[in-house]
Amino acid sequence: MTRGPLCIFVIFIYVLWFLLSLLYVSGYMIGVGIYDITGPVAEINMMGYGSMKQINDGLHLRLFSRAFVIKDNVSSQPIVITILDAGMVSQAVKTEVIHRLGNHYGDKLFTHQNVLLSATHTHSGPAGYFQYLLYSITSLGFVSETFGPLVDGIVKSIIQAYSSIQEGRILKAEGDLHNASINRSPAAYLMNPPEERAKYSDNVDRKMTLLKFIGKDGKPIGMINWFAVHPVSMNNSNSLVSSDNKGLASILFEQKMNGDRMLGKGPFVAAFAQANEGDVSPNIDGPRCIDTGLPCDYIHSSCGGRTQKCIAFGPGSDMFESTKIIAQRQFDKAWTLFNEAHTEITGPVDYIHQFVDMTGVTVDYMGQKGSTCKPAMGFSFAAGTTDGPGEFDFVQGTKHGSTFWTIVRDFIKIPSKALVECQAPKPVLLPTGEMTHPYPWQPSIVETQILSIGPLLIVALPGEFTTMSGRRIRKAVAKTAGIATSENQPQYEVVLAGLSNVYSSYVATPEEYQLQRYEAASTIYGQYTLPAYEQQFVKLAWSLVKKIKLDQGPPSPYFVDKLLSFVPKVLYDTAPLGKNFGSVLKQPESIYYRKADIVEVEFVSASPRNNIRSNGTYLTVERLDETLQKWDIFHTDANWETKFIWKRRGFLAWLLGRSVAVIQWTVSSIDGQCIPGIYRIRYFGTYRSIFGTKTDFSGVTNKFTILCK
Repeated sequence: MTRGPLCIFVIFIYVLWFLLSLLYVSGYMIGVGIYDITGPVAEINMMGYGSMKQINDGLHLRLFSRAFVIKDNVSSQPIVITILDAGMVSQAVKTEVIHRLGNHYGDKLFTHQNVLLSATHTHSGPAGYFQYLLYSITSLGFVSETFGPLVDGIVKSIIQAYSSIQEGRILKAEGDLHNASINRSPAAYLMNPPEERAKYSDNVDRKMTLLKFIGKDGKPIGMINWFAVHPVSMNNSNSLVSSDNKGLASILFEQKMNGDRMLGKGPFVAAFAQANEGDVSPNIDGPRCIDTGLPCDYIHSSCGGRTQKCIAFGPGSDMFESTKIIAQRQFDKAWTLFNEAHTEITGPVDYIHQFVDMTGVTVDYMGQKGSTCKPAMGFSFAAGTTDGPGEFDFVQGTKHGSTFWTIVRDFIKIPSKALVECQAPKPVLLPTGEMTHPYPWQPSIVETQILSIGPLLIVALPGEFTTMSGRRIRKAVAKTAGIATSENQPQYEVVLAGLSNVYSSYVATPEEYQLQRYEAASTIYGQYTLPAYEQQFVKLAWSLVKKIKLDQGPPSPYFVDKLLSFVPKVLYDTAPLGKNFGSVLKQPESIYYRKADIVEVEFVSASPRNNIRSNGTYLTVERLDETLQKWDIFHTDANWETKFIWKRRGFLAWLLGRSVAVIQWTVSSIDGQCIPGIYRIRYFGTYRSIFGTKTDFSGVTNKFTILCK
């Protein structure tokens, strides 16, 4: 009689054990997603160079959000790594993304703690998605047309990644990439201690670290790599929206893996992420005086006392070719590592996060007590860099502000004595931490975060850390994690994810800070900014490994509803007399003979801001399938080979609401291939009537022949 219940109990335990075992997956649960975040491509200031003159008027490469969701088993909490083709990540964007994910999944699954948003730092995307005033001045305030699609695309990419989650593995590889980056502030780098510099072979980090995501069927589904270089191959004269060298590298990788699928639509997702790029430039031919050809002043990066004539050049004949070359070099290295990736990552997935008030943080640095300050920007901030000089007579390396600009500053806001003393030797140009009208100018509260995948620690840097600043963070975190764990555990490896979660400008080392070049002048919390971050990330690393729960820290400000915007709205569009929207103004030639030919056509247009065509296109290049007598899409506006250029042309064009769309197509692909055939080009637009109603339209050219001789 007793055996029956006992057998039932044993069977129950066995079944329960079996079911629980199904919840554990050897390897990981992984998912990838991608979605368009391009936003408005006309009449909006571009984010990065801080130039009010840089207003976009078209599109070269669409911008994407690429998301990777990782769990160590079915029931665990995931982590999310999302790489954005954007200038930066703003606190407002991160907060709104978490809010919308909470609306979709509930407030437990995706939070500030386990979601990492990291920007590539392209300087050719639309601006206006910040809540802090300093970063929105050149964009004439908040631009909802940028903010909305950016947030929406990020959320949709994460939803897509989570929806596609599957059993899989993660492999790692790393290697050095040369001839793709230089240090743009070598004089500042030399301020670091000689014994520290002697530990490194170069004044930039050459290492690329790559993760390869393998799906349950053994096929790759995604890739992320981290490599430090500014996406400023496209200079500040560019007016076409572009993801620059990192975005193009992603496109090249995804085209390689996804074949003929439209860009942004394929199952394989490739992200070229950012690291400690604060002083790292892709303009590897270096700076020179454009009037004399001579080297620039080494300390001040000026020619005859002016920064505008000291320009760094990329390896190409123009900015487009330079973008292509630097992208190709990143792609080539990533492709090699991707095929060499055999080291499997194992171990739990975890995360730790804390909001921190970065003002008034006390540190012990080199035996001295110090403290961070309220935010402030120095005079050299206004000088810009050799990648994009500023205006007026500002130069880098300024330790004493001019009388004229001090008077101008005092007219705006006189800094307190305490701020001036705290920020020294930085001469304060903008006391942003003391400027709160009409709302705060720069953040005081930032996010700090570390994600872990087995022994790999991903440190989310809330700004642009210079090469040596990043090295110190990496070393401190790895050392702390190693001490915190038992000796038989594998050595921790640290990856730096630059420009993550919130933007707080630059972080130079205390030694670099003394020279006050651009990066130091933009180190907003003073000379002890890096030691304060190092102290914080050490605390996070220790707590993560030891499983110590931290408080969330001070609440993150969110005041998007209070933001001002002075960007003019689109009022209406009109077509010229005798023409319709979409009418072809310039037809293609009937035959194009050479591979190097560029097809250029023009259409009667309307403002692209009427419809941003998210995950869509303003144009298609179509090839005739002569067997089936149907037109197949060959290229869209996301392809490198096409350019969509929007212009207001003619007398009183703005008043009349008239515009022209110019579409250019280089018939040879980026890898030099040319496919003969019969083609046509289509244009898609939306016009706004004087009554505010919007109507879609399209136009199509005559067909033409490509011979590829």
